[in-house]
Amino acid sequence: MQAVGRAKAPEPEPENLDPTDYNVEAIVRAERESLHERTVAERFSDSITRVLGSMGFVIFHVLLFAFWAAVNLELIPGIAAFDPFPFGILTLLVSAEGVFIALFILISQNRMSRQSERRNHLNLQVSMLAEQELTTLLRMQKKLCDRMGVDVGSVKDGAELLMQETNVEELIEELKERLPEA
Repeated sequence: MQAVGRAKAPEPEPENLDPTDYNVEAIVRAERESLHERTVAERFSDSITRVLGSMGFVIFHVLLFAFWAAVNLELIPGIAAFDPFPFGILTLLVSAEGVFIALFILISQNRMSRQSERRNHLNLQVSMLAEQELTTLLRMQKKLCDRMGVDVGSVKDGAELLMQETNVEELIEELKERLPEA
């Protein structure tokens, strides 16, 4: 959904770009749209997980835990212990932090899973279109060869199989029957 008053940037015409540039632009647009469609909670969660997955976060925790242990084992003179061994308060804080970290990660993973599913559907659609286009091209090529009297010899048998329509439902059923169960 675009903001009120903001004009959508014109999409480049396919004939004005080479195929690679056009495809890259299409992917970039899709990625931007996907990022733009995130909810506030997903944006927040992505920001948090980006920080949580950094080396700075690890170093911060190592230093915090070392300082906490040093203070509470009374290794630093002048600072009174407030959480004596076995560090019950630290355990509580780390456990709560772990719960929240897991929730943020799950929110981000759910979003990435939906995005991956959309990409898989797109890949399947493109593959099916490519298969249909190739079947049509093979049929056209066969007609040309037949009309011109070109003998394709042993290639003909394999080409006949490839020129048949692919029944996706039959393929799905065959895969269900033949693939091992998880």
